[in-house]
Amino acid sequence: MINRVGYLFILLGVCLNTFSQKPQDKKIIDKLCGCFEVDFKYAETFSPDPDYKYHNREETGGTAELALPIEVSDKKIVIQHLLVVSPTMVVKHWREEWTYENPVIWRYKGDRVWVKETLSADQVKGKWTQTVWEVADEPRYQGFSKFVNLDGKIIWQNTTDAPLPRREYSTRDDYNILKRTNRLNISDNGYVHEQDNQKIIRSDNSDKLLVEEKGLNTYKRLDEKECAAAKEYWEKNKEFWGHVRSIWADYINTHDTISLKNKVDDKFLHEYLIRLSNDYAAQKITSADIDDRITKEINRFIAGNEKIIAAKP
Repeated sequence: MINRVGYLFILLGVCLNTFSQKPQDKKIIDKLCGCFEVDFKYAETFSPDPDYKYHNREETGGTAELALPIEVSDKKIVIQHLLVVSPTMVVKHWREEWTYENPVIWRYKGDRVWVKETLSADQVKGKWTQTVWEVADEPRYQGFSKFVNLDGKIIWQNTTDAPLPRREYSTRDDYNILKRTNRLNISDNGYVHEQDNQKIIRSDNSDKLLVEEKGLNTYKRLDEKECAAAKEYWEKNKEFWGHVRSIWADYINTHDTISLKNKVDDKFLHEYLIRLSNDYAAQKITSADIDDRITKEINRFIAGNEKIIAAKP
């Protein structure tokens, strides 16, 4: 039987472990930041349909990518990804957020609809939520898990539903859910993002597996000077994208469901916002008008009547 003193020592150990976990994990997340050479590989592996025609293996690589921490607090790290296509061409890429013991998760239901779900404290205790946002900072997917040390490897793993990635939605429409198992293997030299994905046809709450897919994305650390162009780009454009994030945050924080259109006039939202960002950088749009202009573009992509309240009449 454990006496009172023994119980207090056990309780103290639990508390110390709880409090030490967060800063320890933040050091791991720091390793996701920096300048990397990226290589993306995807291959379809199995289909239950014997007549399914497998798509060709996809591989892209040799590009530098800057993963830049743009917001860091006690329980939140925001990382903006920027692709360096050439010394004179930088492309705003996806954004990820890591939040500790986050009680709110947005579940992707399909057809570009996300529904808010509140989790219990026990469900998220000691866990970090990774939120992935699209190029235009609209939602993509979320998942939560603990970082674990397995045979000397730091691993974070989660399975969650997501919309089709850009490499797919621009070329096909034969499925509508990508059930992603994301596994991050993190080291001092970079990290590997492994994916075991299922391409799902969802209709009337019924799921049919179309095909499975293996993904292997490698991030090999480079000298920071290889991403100098990305840092310069972000200095010129970070104010504009800060406005975009703020407008999205206000909308998301006041709704329980998000429903978005895929295209308007045959263009994606990021095409409209990138054009606006270029105009803003060229001072063709004033600071007083930029929130209104961004809001109008986002409103065009919100399905239904619950639009963002315009910044100006």
